[in-house]
Amino acid sequence: MQIAIVLTPPTDQNFRWAAQVGVTDYVARYNDANSYEKLAATKAHAQSFGLRLAVVERYLPIDDIVHAGPAREENIEAIKTLLVNMGKLDVPVLCYNFMPACDWTRTSVTAPERGGAFTTAFDIAEMEAQPDALPARSTAEQLWANLEYFINAIVPTAEAAGVTLAMHPDDPPLPSLSGNDQIMFSPECYDRLFSLNRSPANAMCFCQGTFSEMGVDIPATIRHFGSRIGYVHFRDVIGTASNFVESFHDNGQTDMFAAMQAYADVGFAGAMRPDHVPKLDGEEGMDGYTILGRLFAVGYIRGLMDAVRSPAGK
Repeated sequence: MQIAIVLTPPTDQNFRWAAQVGVTDYVARYNDANSYEKLAATKAHAQSFGLRLAVVERYLPIDDIVHAGPAREENIEAIKTLLVNMGKLDVPVLCYNFMPACDWTRTSVTAPERGGAFTTAFDIAEMEAQPDALPARSTAEQLWANLEYFINAIVPTAEAAGVTLAMHPDDPPLPSLSGNDQIMFSPECYDRLFSLNRSPANAMCFCQGTFSEMGVDIPATIRHFGSRIGYVHFRDVIGTASNFVESFHDNGQTDMFAAMQAYADVGFAGAMRPDHVPKLDGEEGMDGYTILGRLFAVGYIRGLMDAVRSPAGK
């Protein structure tokens, strides 16, 4: 297992801090990787701090793919080009999602956490009280059909490039959100995804906090998917899919040691990054992605990894 990180912003100072606390892998955004030249420059910048570029995720041109819009074929070709470039530069994982309305959704960024830190939270009652729900564009079955079309279109390119496709779950994981059907909200949804195309390149991002929101047994679910896990977002929450708060990594509802042990047991050897973290006192920046909580999480993850590798952890 390798500790990875997203840096927002990707300043030299943040890269130095990441390297100093033992991060080995870097996760880039599509807007820093949407051409061979940009991807090569991003890789070189990460390498200058001793980090390997391991994952590209977020901001993919995927909306018309999700909804079979007029730019679907153009956007599929753009993702194929990205996969080819990733293969040339030995970047092993592309993380994507099939959320129909927007990326991860929260109703608060000021929920209280330990010591007065602020964290992100979701409450379906608050969302439903808002009058501006987005118009529904595709039914669940249309989304499944569009996903099957997409997967079968890009898997051969991913296989040839040696890139693993890692599907992120809906966040929050609900069958419907803001009036739109969703299709990646349970382990059974992933079983269906993998039945669409049996290629090992068709894999998952195991976003641990999202699966915790589903109410599943996290270690058992890790073992269920095993080699299908291509990438991990290691985080935790308190609550359920309809009402939850994102916690510090050591302050949530999941047995994090048991989860780490399960990753080790199934032989997961890929990139694992801390996901959404509380904002500590005095910090500015993107909610869920500030640096101090992320550095704390890296140390916590490193400790868990060392524990499961030690004889006493077995």
